Amino acid sequence: MRVLVTFLAVFSALLRFPGVKSHGVQPLSAIALHRAVIDIDDQAYIRATPLILGVNGQNKEWVTVEYGIQNPSVDDWIGVFSPADFSASTCLPDNPKTVPPLLCTAPIKFQYANYSNPKYRTTGKGRLKLQLINQRSDFSFALFTSGLLSPKLVALSNTVTFANPNAPVYPRLAQGKEWNEMTVTWTSGYGLNEAEPFLEWGLKGGEQRLSLAVTLTFDRNTMCGAPARTVGWRDPGFIHTSFLKELWPSSVYTYKLGHRLFNGTYIWSQMYHFRASPYPGQNSLQRVVIFGDMGKGEADGSNEYNNRQPGSLNTTKQLVENLNDTDIVFHIGDICYANGYLSQWDQFTSQIEPVASRVPYMIASGNHERDWPGTGSFYNTMDSGGECGILAQTMFYVPTENRAKFWYSTDYGMFRFCIADTEHDWREGTEQHKFIEHCLASVDRQKQPWLIFLAHRVLGYSSSPVYAYEGSFAEPMGREGLQKLWQKYKVDIAIFGHVHNYERTCPVYENVCTSNEKHYYHGALKGTIHVVAGGAGASLAEFSAIQTAWSIFRDVDHGFVKLTAFDHSNLLFEYKKSRDGKVYDSFRISRDYRDILACTVDSCPATTLAT
Repeated sequence: MRVLVTFLAVFSALLRFPGVKSHGVQPLSAIALHRAVIDIDDQAYIRATPLILGVNGQNKEWVTVEYGIQNPSVDDWIGVFSPADFSASTCLPDNPKTVPPLLCTAPIKFQYANYSNPKYRTTGKGRLKLQLINQRSDFSFALFTSGLLSPKLVALSNTVTFANPNAPVYPRLAQGKEWNEMTVTWTSGYGLNEAEPFLEWGLKGGEQRLSLAVTLTFDRNTMCGAPARTVGWRDPGFIHTSFLKELWPSSVYTYKLGHRLFNGTYIWSQMYHFRASPYPGQNSLQRVVIFGDMGKGEADGSNEYNNRQPGSLNTTKQLVENLNDTDIVFHIGDICYANGYLSQWDQFTSQIEPVASRVPYMIASGNHERDWPGTGSFYNTMDSGGECGILAQTMFYVPTENRAKFWYSTDYGMFRFCIADTEHDWREGTEQHKFIEHCLASVDRQKQPWLIFLAHRVLGYSSSPVYAYEGSFAEPMGREGLQKLWQKYKVDIAIFGHVHNYERTCPVYENVCTSNEKHYYHGALKGTIHVVAGGAGASLAEFSAIQTAWSIFRDVDHGFVKLTAFDHSNLLFEYKKSRDGKVYDSFRISRDYRDILACTVDSCPATTLAT
């Protein structure tokens, strides 16, 4: 009854105001709850079982939702709400694209009532199997008629909750600022006034130790605009990070998340394990997976905010199935496409937990994490839905000097990775440009021969129509200053996301191929191979009809790339499709150290006759 009373009170206030305009970036934000008519039908019902989830410590479980109505329609739908009581506070319209009313607690996902119920239209009865994850609050389910644009609430369910909604969940590993440091970040419902967060860890089979964790969180006012501050807001809980230092290279460690309550009780997660990173220059088999623009999907088939990631579950499945052949993952921007609907971040970290809890999961900043007018973004768009980078830089750890400036370098054995932040200015003279040059110039290529540049937006080469038809084939001004650095410091491969497909170039400098070879490169490349790997899950993008001399392989499908360093002289590049995990494009590089030292175009200082 309390659920119904609260819901009615919220809608009574909302219905006094004019409509809300869609941002156009969240397709399912077209659910017009502000137009809802409260028409509870005594003959309609909806109920969910079981009432308590996670009794054995699980953080993800399936519920059965049963419902019925006298006059069914194909437009009837089920909304999943959390918190269950639909509590909402007044939200002011701080975004010029929105006007009141604004419901502050939106459904986290929905499904049509006739989904998997072909006889629903005639019987008025249905059943759904829905997957819920532990998101620090309870859940309820609402039966609506009259579609998404003029919804009519006819029935509300009982509440469903996890046995411990505050439990520590979804650990994600990341490399620290030193090669022998690993960080573990997780989410819980325990604030510092309730419990002390820590990690218990140690060598597998060896003595375990405790490391305290730092805790971060934020509130609605931290968000930069709607919907993050308004209809998309959801309490993020508390994000904890512990730093594990002085690790032995390539050794296996075990760990578990812990909270010590002030009454002396301990709350524990399950046990996890990871392999420490190799030391810089270590000669061992090293395997790296790289992709962008994955997003999230719902395993139960329900619709969710920004329903544009049909391939994300396939990509995640391939990563999980091949974890034993993966050492580190780079997700180069457009992480989960929450776009201001904060519940999506929990759902994404739950989706990748089998991967991120086992290997470092390094991210880069994309437009859908960072961009918002007046907040320092290089691009003056509303792509982040008001998040303006807060979620990405809080939910994940990256070894930056300043998390608001999302550029960093990290070493992994024979690899040096230089990760740029395309949502901040990278041009010559900027702070980021100086960082990029220092990252490229400071690597010892005898120890780390494989130099990789990563960024979200395409700063190199792409045949995407948006670039091709304007003649830039990349972000405007993208290559102007950076190609000098790539060439001078002999960057092997530059990999980008943003464009939702796969494309590989020849080794190229200033639009000219420096080699006609396509699959086996022996000796100096004399240019940089550019790759677009933005097809990990988001809706796919076609190519322009313009044929370029530097484009070797194109594919419009979901996939990811993998780099395998066998030793200091041999590197394998593979492009795999998410639907089957098979290799559809590949090349090898084989060379000696002296090949990296040799001069290439514009890479050596000028000489004189006297010299």
